[in-house]
Amino acid sequence: MRRTIEPIPSAQNHLSGLVPCDTSLEWLQRAHAEQLALCDHLEEIADSLPGNVDLQKCLYAAKALGPLIKGVHTYEETILFPWLESTSNIQPALRETLNRLKFEHCEDACFAEELTDTLLRLGSGQSVNVEATGYMLRGFFEALRRHIAFEREHILSNLKAGNQ
Repeated sequence: MRRTIEPIPSAQNHLSGLVPCDTSLEWLQRAHAEQLALCDHLEEIADSLPGNVDLQKCLYAAKALGPLIKGVHTYEETILFPWLESTSNIQPALRETLNRLKFEHCEDACFAEELTDTLLRLGSGQSVNVEATGYMLRGFFEALRRHIAFEREHILSNLKAGNQ
């Protein structure tokens, strides 16, 4: 089944001041789905290297990558994580996990910037090192898929259990 990427509202504008609730958690689940769809597109680009690259797909991915990553990180770091940290019975392991996820967000954001530049060059027909680009693409989408799987298993599943 092929996922499609649709624009999602900015976390800053749409969710500002909210605590996690069914609506904001649905937003995060949808944002995760959008990120996974983008990962699928990045994998298709990586698989098409070196000679079968869809230039439009590269440009589209380059334009979607930064805002999508930033929107999800903004939601998690300004709404979800502070709310989790504010609970009176937060476990030290959860606090460490949230710190690690924040650090991963920084790494992902920097990696996304570099990847965006490379995808823009590739999509404009400029010369790129295709081997390095393939490694960049695979490194990014594989790390992002792992990050999302971890959040779903260890953060969202606990929130859903707590809401029932």
